[in-house]
Amino acid sequence: MGVNGKLSDETVLVVDDEERVLDSLEVTLGEHFRVLRASDGAAALERMTSETVAVVLADQRMPGMTGVEFLKEVQVRQPDAVRILFTGYTDIESVVSAVNEGHIYYYITKPWDPDDLTARIQRALEARRLSIENRRLYLELAAAHERLKEDYQALRFEVREREEIEGVVGKSPAVREALDLALKVAPSDVTVLVHGESGTGKERIARAIHAASPRADGRFVAVNCGAITETLLESELFGYRRGAFTGATADRKGLFEIANGGTLFLDEVADMSTAMQVKLLRAVQERVIRPVGAVDEVPIDVRLVSATHCDLSEEVREGRFREDLYYRISVFPIWLPPLRERREDVPLLVALILSRTQKKLGKRVAGIRAAALDLIARYPFPGNIRELENELERASVLVEPDGWIDVGHLSPRVKNAPLTSAPLAAAGSDEAPALTSTLRDARDAFERRIIDRVLAECGGNASRAAERLGLSRMGLQKKLKVLAERAAGRLPGDPASDDE
Repeated sequence: MGVNGKLSDETVLVVDDEERVLDSLEVTLGEHFRVLRASDGAAALERMTSETVAVVLADQRMPGMTGVEFLKEVQVRQPDAVRILFTGYTDIESVVSAVNEGHIYYYITKPWDPDDLTARIQRALEARRLSIENRRLYLELAAAHERLKEDYQALRFEVREREEIEGVVGKSPAVREALDLALKVAPSDVTVLVHGESGTGKERIARAIHAASPRADGRFVAVNCGAITETLLESELFGYRRGAFTGATADRKGLFEIANGGTLFLDEVADMSTAMQVKLLRAVQERVIRPVGAVDEVPIDVRLVSATHCDLSEEVREGRFREDLYYRISVFPIWLPPLRERREDVPLLVALILSRTQKKLGKRVAGIRAAALDLIARYPFPGNIRELENELERASVLVEPDGWIDVGHLSPRVKNAPLTSAPLAAAGSDEAPALTSTLRDARDAFERRIIDRVLAECGGNASRAAERLGLSRMGLQKKLKVLAERAAGRLPGDPASDDE
């Protein structure tokens, strides 16, 4: 509060070199506002070093500096102050120019009417309040916009909700080993390197590690290092400060900060430039980052999982990848085999993919015919699981609702490909177990193959598969559980334990 109970934001500063004019203004305005006075521009500016004023009234003709010159300085020092000029002379041209240039809001000619002057100041104060409120709202909206951009940046790399280990399926030895390693390393903070051809499911393994780790409640953030230029990659990973470069209008967090408390997945890490490798090495070693344009470092708490389709050891030998960084990120390597080396997993993958594709397309598919499944299993799929997903999505679009995917729905490259491998029925030698297998092992292998195939043909629909197998849905689930536990050595081989 100001003097006499008046609000401090209603302070009015009057500036004139005539004492009688100052006395008159103080009497006129003192009933409504807190009034400060000064006899020239220099004295008024000195007063403003310790006072915040809402309105400034200045005479045009004053010693030292004119009213327009004085109000220009006021605009610099206190831009929110409403600036009004008194003039009793005819040089209106310079005054109008000052109005047009924004140095003053309006001018009042002498002599003035006390009631009119009071009303003008009241309107000026109201305009000032609205201006300040509008600026406050604008700043709040700008801050909210930046927060939304930051959240979007995090979500853009999260793609979809975190997936559990079921995203990686397979019963082939190499896949089982990869899953086993992923589950063993998950509880720790050890840095993991997943390597394998493009499309083999490296990101799924990374998500599985994250989902099974103590960091599961944190964010899983993924970025493809080969898809972003070096300059942008540095900003994406480490963030930047306002003014760091053209267009940097506000501070922005990088993915290391966004992933704090969670997992950062660097896909195709071998595609990083040497300069970026140096910066990544420091972040991994010191657990700190320096945003672009920043002076101070920012501590980070991130679990790092990297992936590449290259042989990183060969990249090190060729001088394209730093040896010190290689040893930092490959503490715990996990290899994923290409799809052509795990043909026995094809029925399981087809069942899972068809189930997801139906949800994505909003279209029900009855399943896949055995002939089409055989062709899919015998095609090498150089694009691996990603290519298989595209193939099944294409076929699901072509098939009629509730129809069966047949050979005619497959792409030419799949149905016309040379058949260089045995039919699916013989894949993995399920029909001719090794002589060292027990009768129970042989029966389990045969039953599991039949169930996998029927599930695939039914598009992953467990109820439909159970009906074709002559089981109830619950009976099928129990059968699968028994087979899985016995294969893992967790269930005795009681010949009658799983009969329906």
